[in-house]
Amino acid sequence: MQIEDVKQILEEKLDGCEVFPEGEGCNFQVTVVGDIFEGLRPVKKQQMVYACLADQIADGSIHALTIRTFTRAQWAEQN
Repeated sequence: MQIEDVKQILEEKLDGCEVFPEGEGCNFQVTVVGDIFEGLRPVKKQQMVYACLADQIADGSIHALTIRTFTRAQWAEQN
């Protein structure tokens, strides 16, 4: 699986989010920025991202996935 594939899948399924993937092969780190995470607990945010990639995780295309999520305001503070 390629970084571009991960980015495309997440941006299609997480409306209004920007995705910044890193990694190669089957190990990826993704930073997802979007207001859909506003008010959600960390576990719920992780579940939302994992759900988008469930098929790729199940078929082994993605073996390891590290997720960081931010609202747009949180992202602005970070950068």
